[in-house]
Amino acid sequence: MEIKNLMVTGGCGFIGSNFIHYLFKQDDFKGRIINVDKLTYAGNPDNLKKIEEDHPDRYIFERADICDLERIEDIFSGYAIDAVCHFAAESHVDRSIKNPGAFIYTNIVGTFNLLEATREHVGDFVLFHHISTDEVYGSLGKTGLFRETTPYRPNSPYSAAKASSDHLVRAYGKTYGLPVTVSNCSNNYGPYQFPEKLIPLITLNAKNGERLPVYGDGKNVRDWLYVEDHCDAIWTIMRSGRRGETYNIGGDMEMENIAIVEMICDILDEITGTGKNGPRRNLITFVKDRPGHDRRYAIDFTKIRNQLNWSPEESFESGIRKTISWYLENVEWVRRVRNNEYRSWISEQYGG
Repeated sequence: MEIKNLMVTGGCGFIGSNFIHYLFKQDDFKGRIINVDKLTYAGNPDNLKKIEEDHPDRYIFERADICDLERIEDIFSGYAIDAVCHFAAESHVDRSIKNPGAFIYTNIVGTFNLLEATREHVGDFVLFHHISTDEVYGSLGKTGLFRETTPYRPNSPYSAAKASSDHLVRAYGKTYGLPVTVSNCSNNYGPYQFPEKLIPLITLNAKNGERLPVYGDGKNVRDWLYVEDHCDAIWTIMRSGRRGETYNIGGDMEMENIAIVEMICDILDEITGTGKNGPRRNLITFVKDRPGHDRRYAIDFTKIRNQLNWSPEESFESGIRKTISWYLENVEWVRRVRNNEYRSWISEQYGG
């Protein structure tokens, strides 16, 4: 597989920017990356400053909305796009509960537009890889794992919109012969994650001695995956996965939310010493649970392990320490995000 011009949608977001960093470290990727991002609140160009500086001839940024079909078609033609890795999505469950329309529009219509643009170039196209989530499968009880054959049962507007986009990608593969692959991943964590998410929120609040909100009883379980392991799995699928197939990507690390919060508190106490109010666990505050909060997710990634020889390298202990260290060391990035300063730069550069 040789990709000359790879469109990465949502490349200024958390996982997308990590994937771009990852690709430029791979000896078997020689092409260009065309990063297409609308730069919504979680799209941060600061994430890719070093890439812009180090690879000016192989990295191109286009501010564009995937819901604008004409604009997407122009980018496809202008750069002779021969592959897509599709991250762009509205992705926060709480926001989807408050404003479901934005999730329906971006996650479904946006994906449809990308597929339509791809269909116009199918003869020269290498691959359309679609990034999805384990949340499309719904919620598990105390036992069991999500497999590629698990029926879809989304429980939030976010997961319902992602489920719809998954079905669109598969349908275009079957109907129009597009070379497609889909991956459904468990919860990611690592550098560049927007501070509204659990791990960066708790890390930064605990660092500053602020309240640590935990939904419900804190016993909700997620399977956690370090973001660079996820990027490695995506590239493995893109290089070696069978077209038309879906692959689940998991971290083999189930954790209750409360256990993660307590671990972050203990690691920060170890690194920086306890705060003025004693151990940081004292800052934990249980808050009203979110509507439709899925109790447990857990991924069975046997298929990608057996067929493509992929497994995660990071344990949760090693990954969470790397993550906490990154947030402690990148105080300027955190400050700019929390003060919305990168939004001012976007406004100056692009007019809003």
